Parts: sequence; C-alpha cells; structure tokens
Amino acid sequence: MNFKFELLKKGTSSNARLGRFYTRHGVVNTPVFMPVGTVATVKAMTPHEAKDLGAEIILGNTYHLMLRPGHEIIRELGGLHKFMAWDGPILTDSGGFQVFSLGDLRKITEDGVYFQSHIDGAKHTLTPESAIEIQEALGSDIMMILDECTPYPATFDYAKSSMERTLRWGKRCREHQLRPRPEGTVPELRAEGRRFGTVPGSEVDQALFGIVQGSMYPELRKISAQGTVDTGFDGYALGGLSVGESKEEMHEMIEVSVPNLPEDRPRYLMGVGLPEDLIEGVSRGIDMFDCVIPTRNARNGMLFTTFGVIQIKHSRYIRDSSPIDLECGCYTCKHFSRAYLRHLYMAKEILSSRLNTIHNLYYYLNLMKGVREALEEDRFERFYKEFYSIRIAAEITED
Repeated sequence: MNFKFELLKKGTSSNARLGRFYTRHGVVNTPVFMPVGTVATVKAMTPHEAKDLGAEIILGNTYHLMLRPGHEIIRELGGLHKFMAWDGPILTDSGGFQVFSLGDLRKITEDGVYFQSHIDGAKHTLTPESAIEIQEALGSDIMMILDECTPYPATFDYAKSSMERTLRWGKRCREHQLRPRPEGTVPELRAEGRRFGTVPGSEVDQALFGIVQGSMYPELRKISAQGTVDTGFDGYALGGLSVGESKEEMHEMIEVSVPNLPEDRPRYLMGVGLPEDLIEGVSRGIDMFDCVIPTRNARNGMLFTTFGVIQIKHSRYIRDSSPIDLECGCYTCKHFSRAYLRHLYMAKEILSSRLNTIHNLYYYLNLMKGVREALEEDRFERFYKEFYSIRIAAEITED
C-alpha cells in the first residue's frame, strides 16, 4: 500500500493532532490545508508558485475533469500529475458535491446519478464504480468515494435515506477498487497509460477515503461514521457540512463524528472553510481541509490577514502605502502597497488576481504551519487563544 498515516502527537487539552501521511508522490504534514485545483489548476497560480507558498498537496475534481478535457485524455497524457506539471500528492474529490448541486439537471437512483453537463447539456452517468475508474484514470494519490451530499435543511427521514445510500455506495467503491485486475504489474500497466489500483500480486496504488454523512442529526452521524469504518478505508472525511448550517451545528457534527473514527487514519473536513473554521476543526481532531475561499475571495478583492479581513476595493486604501499585513512574509506583502493592490483591483487587471491569490494562499498555508509548530511545541491551546484575541483587539481598534 502506497499510503501510510502517522499520528505524532495530540494536544494537551484538546483533540488537536499532529501527524503526517506518506504517498507515492511525497509526504504531507498534518494538519494541512489543500489548495483547490478543481480543473487541474490552482487558479492564478503555477504549480511552482503553489509549492513555493508551502502547498504540499492539492485537490482536483472528478466531475469537472471527466467533462473537460476528459479523464481518458488525461490518462493518455500520463495522468493528472504529468498533465498539470505537479509532482506532489493530489487528492481527487469524486464529484458528488458538484453533481448534487445541479438540482433539476440530475436524478439520483440506487445505481448512481444521471445528470446533464453544465457545460453543454450532454447526458452522463456517475456510479460508485465509474467514480473509482475515473479517479484511477486521473492517477490521484487519494481518491474519494461517491457520496450523496445531503442538502440543508433536510428532514430526518431524507437524511437517513441519503446517509444509508452513501454507506452502500461506499462499499461498492471499496469493492470496485479491490476488484480483480488484468495480469501484469503496476509499472507495466502504467507504461500502457493505464491507472489501476490493485493488480494480482501487486500493491494498492491509490488510497481511498470514505465519507461520513447524516446532515445535522447526531444519531445519523454516529451511525454513518461507524458504518463507514466497518467498510474500512485509508482515511475518513466528513461531508455535507458548510452547506448553510450554523457554526454551532457544524461543530456539533464534528464532535459527534470524530470519536467514532479510528485514530490511526487521517480525518478530512471537506469544503471548509474560513481561517477560524480551520482552527476550530483542528481543535476537534480534524487533520485535512480544503476550500475555494482563499482563491475565490482573492479574485473578489477579499484578503485575509492576521487581524481579520480586508476588502481591498474600499476607498480608505486609495493612499495607503502599507502592505496588506505587516506580519506577512509573502511576495505580495514584501513588494506592494494596499494602494497599488486597490488600483489593480479597480482597474480589473489580471495581476490583481495573481497577487491577491499569492497572499491569501500564503496566509492559509502559513496559518496551518503555525498550527503544526504550536502542536509540536505543546502550545496549541495558547495559539488558539492568541488567534482570537488578535482579531478581537483589531475589531475594537477599528470601531
């Protein structure tokens, strides 16, 4: 198996964890934030820039890549790593969230999901088995099962039915990953441009994570977590959160799910979120995060700082010669003023998106680096308090 997780240390008075996992494309230190590269690119960034900012793993998306340019094309061209010139680990989302957000353009059955492409209206089918095969073609280091992302709000009965379907789909995903394969070795099959996970007499090539669902019902989250663990996966994700619920509800669902997950596997909170969401997730035992917020908000002129959020379009920055964040060591903060960044944004210059994205990703990745250092030095609880106290002080000053 080309995947292994090590739990190195736990927080002294919280569930925060320090760890690392090994993949065939490198080591990832946890807790970790994964920049989102939905369509084989972290928007506005080159792979080299993303790595220089501190990214150790990035995320790609099955739904988008199967539609354009197509997973078979990516496989023919050597897999996703080669296609996008990223030599580090890649996690691929199964596309469940994107498919279920299509509304009337999709139909859910026990077999899978039938949907129309948002690009050209073409009809497609995504099943647990095809979701695995597509991710095998992409050649990611970590694959996700196909799950039904329960909408919010949802009735108990709907959430229960949806959660049970995800459990059944998860078993089908695992069984299909472990299916008998053509004779041959993994290197030989790779040389033919084929990305198989298990070959007779060989090791599993890609890790597979299960996903816990259950909406905002604690009893369903517990059942889902236990059932997902019973199937047996290389890591475990919490799905169906950050979909409109309150922070209190999200925190409660993390708290009821995590105790039912094994300590020797990574825990992944999908699609979350803001800096404070990362800190709260870490304190509750989460190891992995991803979200489009830092890159999307950068393009919209929202910049994250040690002291809170800056809306760079605000007129107060017209003559502001200071950097975005005096505490930040990113390329943008070292070279450019708020006034210049506002000018670029208002002029709709491409450089605005690039410089803003550099800063936001650096902020997120550096925040997680600080979390790991605090855990290593047994001072996470102090780090947690300082994170909020700085923001509160800044809000008082602003008022």
